Amino acid sequence: MSLINETIYGTRMDQREVEIEICLAYPPKVTTRGLLAYRHGIDVLDYSVPRLQLQMVVIYVLTQILHSLLKNVGLPLFISQILAGIILGPTFFGDELYLFNISEESVAVLGTVGGFGILFYLFLCGVKTDLSLTFHSGMKAMYIGILTVIVPIISCLITISIRQGGVDLILGKTFFLATTYAGTSFPVIHYLLTELRILNSELGRLGLAAALVGDMVTLVVTMIGMWLKIWIQQGTEQVLLDIGLAMLAVVIAAFVLRPAMKWMVKKAHETGHIKDVHIYVIVVAFMLSPWLVVQFHLQAKYGPIILGLAVPDGPPLGSALVEKLDPITTELLLPLFLTTCGMRFNLSNIKEPSQFTKDHAVGATVTLAIKFGVSWVLAMFCEMSIRDSLAFSLIMISKGIVEIASYSTMNDMTIIPNDMFCFLTIMVILVSSIVPILVKKLYDPSKYLCFKKRSIMNTKLNQELRMIGCIHPTEIMLNRSYSENVIIAFNEFQRSFWKAVSVKVFTAVSPPDLMYGDICKLAVDRFTSFIILPFHRRWCIDGSIESEDHSIRNMNFYILERAPCSVGILLDVRRNLKSFTVKDKSSSSHNSSYYNIAVIFMGGQDDREALALAKRISQDESVGLTVIHIKASNSLDTFRAENDRVLDEEMLNDIKESVKLTYLEEHVNDGIETSNFLRSIVEDYQLIIAGRRYKCEDPQTLGLGEWCEFQEIGIIGDLLQSSGFVGNYFLLIVQQQQQRRSA
Repeated sequence: MSLINETIYGTRMDQREVEIEICLAYPPKVTTRGLLAYRHGIDVLDYSVPRLQLQMVVIYVLTQILHSLLKNVGLPLFISQILAGIILGPTFFGDELYLFNISEESVAVLGTVGGFGILFYLFLCGVKTDLSLTFHSGMKAMYIGILTVIVPIISCLITISIRQGGVDLILGKTFFLATTYAGTSFPVIHYLLTELRILNSELGRLGLAAALVGDMVTLVVTMIGMWLKIWIQQGTEQVLLDIGLAMLAVVIAAFVLRPAMKWMVKKAHETGHIKDVHIYVIVVAFMLSPWLVVQFHLQAKYGPIILGLAVPDGPPLGSALVEKLDPITTELLLPLFLTTCGMRFNLSNIKEPSQFTKDHAVGATVTLAIKFGVSWVLAMFCEMSIRDSLAFSLIMISKGIVEIASYSTMNDMTIIPNDMFCFLTIMVILVSSIVPILVKKLYDPSKYLCFKKRSIMNTKLNQELRMIGCIHPTEIMLNRSYSENVIIAFNEFQRSFWKAVSVKVFTAVSPPDLMYGDICKLAVDRFTSFIILPFHRRWCIDGSIESEDHSIRNMNFYILERAPCSVGILLDVRRNLKSFTVKDKSSSSHNSSYYNIAVIFMGGQDDREALALAKRISQDESVGLTVIHIKASNSLDTFRAENDRVLDEEMLNDIKESVKLTYLEEHVNDGIETSNFLRSIVEDYQLIIAGRRYKCEDPQTLGLGEWCEFQEIGIIGDLLQSSGFVGNYFLLIVQQQQQRRSA
């Protein structure tokens, strides 16, 4: 029986010393003989273990029921867990005693078990965090991460100061609370991006990098505010001691814990696996970390975070810890914590809010709006479309588990009153519910299109050109020897062109319908400008079809639609026996290693991209480049956009003025004349490059579109691969990067 009127649902994380008188019965009742105890008039709910088990069952069942209803509208699981706590809390049951409020001992046991959930969650967030991302995030992510925290904090302080009439911002609670309203949480945004499956998109990568920077800025600003308060209240000596202890904790983590973790990783490489004793040592260190960091005058929650950051992310150690601890954390302990957070909520507390709550409610709302606006403006400066900018801004203001844990802890520590906790809980629930739904509407995760221009045209001639060449086995040959032969071939190619070519080989085994995702993600990761894909059909020398893989064709369509850069499809059209009897016209004046390349140019962005690629190839002295400009007779192409015509002329002028390159013009009236002309010149070249020009039928191709069999290579590509063309050449069809349209 408790001697206090207010029931506390503790997470056992508070550090504030509050004198509370509670009467507990000793020895504590822990276990019973089960249902047989009822025969002797014993209530099993008086015992902590069966009571905790029943509480857990009720929480999990109610959570799953709510989630099965809410997941269809896109709400995350932790919303269902918080709502389950609200349903089981005083909002529905009032102040009556019930399953979760039988005694203070019942509350303490449930709160303690749930408290382990948030501590494990923070530890695993630290394990999954790659701090090197902060240093390699780029200036855009750096600016976004800093400004989306600093500007909202200043706005919040100004708003609350005006409403409260110049209250002391440092000595009071305002500065500390402002950092919680405006702060960016890396674990929350990582969780959101993972749930939306856009973690590897360029939007997700920018958001993740900005979130990590913002989280670091939030931590630094919070610590500075705390030290300023100590300096004002206790003097310079105390604040210097606290700063020194904090720095010492960081040094220990960096130069003691981190090397120890790396030693474990080294041992794992020697033995082939992580020893169980190493896992046990880390878990024991985790259990001690909250108490240890308190000795360094830091908040207890920083202990698991610092220890987690000291663990090298990824295999073997980081992934082993996540594999062993993540299920018990996310499925068992964390739901209990979030439910106990929801049980603090009492709707009756906000019927008559205090002036303090009203002021901070306005401040928190203004902060959220300012953070959204700053994120949107900065995203527009990054040349995102309006839809992507709005999606990015929503991601940056998202709230989640970390925020609800902070507000619950502050409520335990009496930093915020009950009515304000209820308002902040409502804000977290609303933001966490609306953000994923709107982001799904605004952003298409199936597209990997970039906000930067990643095309050959936008790469300078003397600049590195990053390309991805895709190789697929024609049969079921996904074995080690096949992969090794491919790697050996590429390594030999690199040695043959030493200092001119750098080759990195990647091997991936994917389902055919998901193969495009691996290629597009790799293109994003490697900042690629050009992807070369194989055509799905191969011919024998006599012209018959050797193989045809429709899964590769589907993959090509997916990549053409979603690629983050320009794309080329390479066809081997050397399939006619008589093509080998045709005399190579270049052999009389050049040696056998000389290559004739032709570009079929009709105008448009794809043709300009093809010409840009050919100009790069022509820098090799063993290559002769001929640009064949097929024009419509009698000015039939005057309907083309003026901008396209200007850009075409600019590129062609460079070709006309070049001494090394050859420029030819051919005037035609329709597609038949174009076909006849191309049939007459294909024997002269070993490689023909043309633009895809999808859904672009000009007078030069009039009448050919209805006979096009393979839309992925366009009208000209389909014409040049047809059986009516005799030659010994390769065909490369190019599509320029598709930029997203501003909405």
